[in-house]
Amino acid sequence: MHFTLCLFLILPLLADAQSNQKDEDAFYIRSIFDHALTSSNAYDWLYDLCKGIGARLSGSPQAAAAVNYTRQIMDTLQLDSVWLQPCEVPHWERGKQEIVRVVNSSQIGSLPLKGVALGNSIGTPAGGITAEVVEVKTLDEVDALGEAGVAGKIVFFNRPLDPTHINTFRAYGGAVDQRGSGASRAARYGAVGVLVRSMTTSLDDVPHTGSLRYDPDYPAIPAIAITTKDANLLSQLLENESVRVYMYSDSRMLSNKISYNVIGEIKGSEFPDEIIVVGGHLDSWDLGEGAHDDGTGCVQSMAVLQTLRQLGYQPKRTIRCVLFMNEENGLVGGRTYWQASDDKNEYHMAAIESDRGGFTPRGFTAEGRDDVFKKKFKKATRWLPLLEPYGLTLSPGGSGADISGLKSQGGLLFGLYPDSQRYFDYHHTDADRFETVNKREMELGAGAMTALVYLLDKYGLD
Repeated sequence: MHFTLCLFLILPLLADAQSNQKDEDAFYIRSIFDHALTSSNAYDWLYDLCKGIGARLSGSPQAAAAVNYTRQIMDTLQLDSVWLQPCEVPHWERGKQEIVRVVNSSQIGSLPLKGVALGNSIGTPAGGITAEVVEVKTLDEVDALGEAGVAGKIVFFNRPLDPTHINTFRAYGGAVDQRGSGASRAARYGAVGVLVRSMTTSLDDVPHTGSLRYDPDYPAIPAIAITTKDANLLSQLLENESVRVYMYSDSRMLSNKISYNVIGEIKGSEFPDEIIVVGGHLDSWDLGEGAHDDGTGCVQSMAVLQTLRQLGYQPKRTIRCVLFMNEENGLVGGRTYWQASDDKNEYHMAAIESDRGGFTPRGFTAEGRDDVFKKKFKKATRWLPLLEPYGLTLSPGGSGADISGLKSQGGLLFGLYPDSQRYFDYHHTDADRFETVNKREMELGAGAMTALVYLLDKYGLD
């Protein structure tokens, strides 16, 4: 009876304490969002990155300027440490304007098509290439055609993103292999060049670049992406006649250059060896201004540290912002960071990457090492009542390319998941400019990241 009476008295006190703690967290998260929406400098930083510096392809002068600029910004945030981490990055240049043209079609005569070289692609010979086009939907179709059907031709990869996927990143993942591997697959059988349908859910006149990977076992051949409208036109022509296309590209790979990841951190007061990273990638493609991909992710990550400092929050764990270099055409910055972290025996308790655009945040996806993911993710889901008022969810899924190599350390990796419906209208194009970013939507994303960092830091994952 005495034990039962003690429980009867203690349990209500525990319930009250838990309720008070939830109220305290809810009020603090409210203050985080209030700050993000009224006092953050993230939108001004994005303006400077996009309008003051512009496109930031790794190895370019603009990428170097972005390193200097963001380091200077972090130096103003009253962080405990700010430093540059050197990495040797590829230096690819597009060169002169690409040319793609249907040649002497019996249906339409000669007609220019809108195209851009794929990143890391070699250029054509000085006089360009003119060859018959063969259309395929998959890499396997190239294998089926073999040398007899491919040698001496331009292979045209024309598999659209599946519009039935509500998650457009899933649609992208289902089509992007033709961009990344198509050139080498075609070269295996003697093709002289490739055309690739742009990776977008839209039917428009905007060509999308993106990286390809050459297989060293086969010749490197030039690769150009054409717009979705022109891809449909070319496909229709091929239904009725043999079509020849002229393609010209001046792109080339130059010598590697030294660049840097930009890093700043607030040291933890109780568990400084447990690291929580927020980050995005500082480089972009050479088209547009790299606004959504990934200027927004960079400024959101810096805003996390700014918000916590300005609210007077002293973290228990070390909170680090990393702006990675060369995600787009090499992932060198990410790989350099992982290796250095492993060499120091660091432990990243959690990492959050923002690399899906600056649109309205819908939540976070999460992944981790198989032996720890279930337990750690379950703990994180207990915070859903505090996140749901802001329209945020937590679900299993990918995190981000730049943080993916930290999985082996046994922490939990998150990817900020904004509304994805418009992202591939801008992805890797000249249209990815500052004007396409909504200030409030981007600031809500920064608030969401800061709120999750607060909960991770306060409660941990063990």
